[in-house]
Parts: sequence; structure tokens; C-alpha cells
Amino acid sequence: MAFEGLAERLQGTMKKIKGKGKVSEQDVKEMMREVRLALLEADVNFKVVKQFIKDVKERAVGQEVMESLTPGQQVVKVVNEELTQLMGGEQSKIAVAQKAPTVVMMVGLQGAGKTTTTGKLALHLRKKHNRKPLMAAADVYRPAAVQQLETLGKQLDMPVFSMGDQVSPVEIAEKAVERAKEEHNDYVLIDTAGRLHVDENLMDELENIKSAVKPDEVLLVVDAMTGQDAVNVAESFHERLGITGVVMTKLDGDTRGGAAISVKSVTGQPIKFAGTGEKTDALEPFHPERMASRILGMGDVLSLIEKAQTNVDEDKAKELERKMRSNDLTFDDFLDQLSQVKNMGPIDELLQMMPGANKMKGLKNMQVDDKQIAHIEAIVRSMTKAERDDPSLLNASRKRRIAKGSGRNIQEVNRLIKQFDEMKKMMKQMAGMQKGKKKGGFKMPFM
Repeated sequence: MAFEGLAERLQGTMKKIKGKGKVSEQDVKEMMREVRLALLEADVNFKVVKQFIKDVKERAVGQEVMESLTPGQQVVKVVNEELTQLMGGEQSKIAVAQKAPTVVMMVGLQGAGKTTTTGKLALHLRKKHNRKPLMAAADVYRPAAVQQLETLGKQLDMPVFSMGDQVSPVEIAEKAVERAKEEHNDYVLIDTAGRLHVDENLMDELENIKSAVKPDEVLLVVDAMTGQDAVNVAESFHERLGITGVVMTKLDGDTRGGAAISVKSVTGQPIKFAGTGEKTDALEPFHPERMASRILGMGDVLSLIEKAQTNVDEDKAKELERKMRSNDLTFDDFLDQLSQVKNMGPIDELLQMMPGANKMKGLKNMQVDDKQIAHIEAIVRSMTKAERDDPSLLNASRKRRIAKGSGRNIQEVNRLIKQFDEMKKMMKQMAGMQKGKKKGGFKMPFM
């Protein structure tokens, strides 16, 4: 997960000062020294770090902190707000042209994931905004680039405009916009060519395309794994093209996160989307305030809820709530919930969105192997319908049969049954709490 090292360092630093009833200038000075080191180690641009430290320091020794009833917590609030501002302040949404189609140029170096991101963005626009995008294959140099976008189009059931690799990219872009008008597509996503590094020929071509189609957005796709190089690339592209936003790919990887923190300050342009995996739906709008909260260990409940709303069946959720209240949960319900949670994304990433998850024993650095989930599913599916409905039927001989049928050992079967019983008890208690609260009080998550 991105920012892992930075998050650990900053959370440790914030913890030292958070509980202080009185904060001195010396306390702030020592804290800022640690914060500076943490940011530099995360590959944040040194000029950005210098300005950030200055801004936080000024506020942290000001009246809003010194006269606060909880100065320690106020300092953490200041750091959170300044970190949010550093990454853009608030979410920057994709442009919508007054008259369709909205033209989006996808630019960047080779290997950053431009073509794949074009497909992801098209899917996002269709699923989340009910738009009708057209993808245009204007990379005529990279072998099989046109075919890659066409294959993506078939996979996503998305229209792709292409004219092969013997036509000028400027002409392809112009014809794509014409086609979009004819077919009433409200977005045109132009997948342009990249190079291994920034060069004059590339920039001249991109400038010509921009001049020809006058895009509403010029989105630069950069690889977060390249650290400060990503920021340098962003600066170069912005100088020549005037980019309007950045898509940061591989932000889910083992990256220090410095590029994501630096790019807005260096270019003045916001990160609009973040790639969070290899699947075609693994593209999310970038929320600076949510990312800052996650870095500082405050969780990201809003993103968690949005994932749940997208992937959890509301009718099934209501039925589950009814069963929880009557303590009527079955292993079939358990399987169904497991399937819906899997659709929300990697479980270890979901856990990181929970406030305080980093402090919870057993959750910190937790790695959830998909094989473990497959083993659980195998055990449950080896039970009969009657056993799944009534786990009290599971005697020793039945457990041996289930273990043999699922290819697991008897200890794993016993462990799963015990965990299921404990989960039922916990959910019954939570349902009881909900029942006992007045309207507007405690609510079950995602219910």
C-alpha cells in the first residue's frame, strides 16, 4: 500500500504530541524535525517539504493551538489540514464540456499505463456518471497499441475509434471527435503515444493534437512507483502542454508516495484519479482529505461506505439485518457476505480504511491471502444444505466428512465453526444495540 512507511512514521510522531495538554515551541520544533525526515524519506520534493514545515510550524505555534483546550489534538488537526492542502485541498472532478462531446487527451511516457487507464476511465465514466464514452486509438508507434485498446474495448463493451497505424495521430483525433458527434458519445478519450523519455518529437505531436481538437482535459498518466521522476515528468509535460490534471497509477503498490504529495505543489495541477489495482474497475477519484486522513491513521470511512454502496446488494443487506436481529444467520448468509466483501476489493486494503485499524492488534500489516478465503468457501460448500442452515448438526463424523470433501484438515473446520459462532454472538449484540438506540443513533455499517 502506498504511503505505508510515511504513515507509520507520521502516526508515531503524531501519537507523541496528540495527548499533550500543553504544547511548547520546542515540542513543535522536535515534531517538525521528525515530520521533515519522514516526508523526505517518502521522496517528497524537498522544496515542498520546506514550505509544508513552514506552514505547519506557523499555525502550530499560533493562537489557534496555544489557546486550545486540547493543544496536542489541535496540532494533529493542523497537520491533517495542511497535508490535505498539499495534495490539492479538495477533490478535483473531471471536466464536462458545455456542448458534448467532452474531449480528454491522455498523455504520458511509455510504461505509465496510459492505454489501460484510458479503458479504466471509460468504464468509470459509464458506471459512475452514466456517460457514453468513445475511446480513440491515436498511438500509432508502439507495437500493438491500437490492438490493445481495441481488445480493451471488446472486454468492456466500449466503442473504440481506430484508423490503424499508418494514419497521422492528429487526423485520428479529429476524426474521433467527428465520430463522437455522429454517434452522440458525450466523452472522447484520446489515447496518445508515449516515449521512454520526454523528447521534442513527442511534444510537438501532442501540441498539434491539442491544437486540432482543443481538449477540455489534458490528463497526464504517471507511475507513482517512479517517485520524484513522476514529478519531473509532470513538470515537463505541463510546461509544454498545460496539463489540467494527473492520473497516478500503481498507487496501491509498494511506493513511498512522494509523487502524489508533491505533484500538486510543483505543477499547480491536481491529481484527479488514482489507479488502485490491475482490474478494469480499479480507478478511483482522488480525494486529498481522505488520503491525508489515511496517512495519519484516521481511516477513510467515506470511501469504505462508497465501496459498500456500489458492491453490496441493498435487499440482501436488509434481509441480513433481519436475520442478525433474530440470531438466524446461516453459513449460506456467511458465504453471500464473503462474496460481496470480496467484490469491494482486497480485504487488507479495506481494513486500512477503518479508523484506528493500524492500532488494532492483528490488523496492522495484515495480509489476507485469497487462498485463505478459497479454503473457507471450500469448507462451507462441503456442508449439506441442512448443515449450513443449522450448524448445531455438525458432530465429529460430519466434520471429518467436510474436512475430507474440502481438502482441509479437521482443525481448520473446527476453527471456522468457532469463528462463525463468535460472529453470530457479536452481530446479535450489535443488532441489540441498534434496536435499543433512538432514531438517528447507532446504525449498522452499510445498513
